[in-house]
Amino acid sequence: MNLIILLVVGGLIGWVASMIMRTDAQQGIFLNIVVGIVGALLAGFLITPLIGGASIMDGAINIQSILISLVGAVILLAVVNMVRRGTAR
Repeated sequence: MNLIILLVVGGLIGWVASMIMRTDAQQGIFLNIVVGIVGALLAGFLITPLIGGASIMDGAINIQSILISLVGAVILLAVVNMVRRGTAR
């Protein structure tokens, strides 16, 4: 059950992050899910230890963990855009 919740929440986080970074037209639902999950992993390993709390990967679904995962997904998209285009946009 946690896997299904992670896929749904990861997809939503990836979709919102792609809308923030204006890359939604370039990627589909599968890539949104991947960006959301990888962003949650990135945030879980890098951001969560700095500010405390639990990440979505730990099974904690609350506002703090969703916002942290969103920040991780936006950072991931910014890095990908910098590598692809030379600008974070």
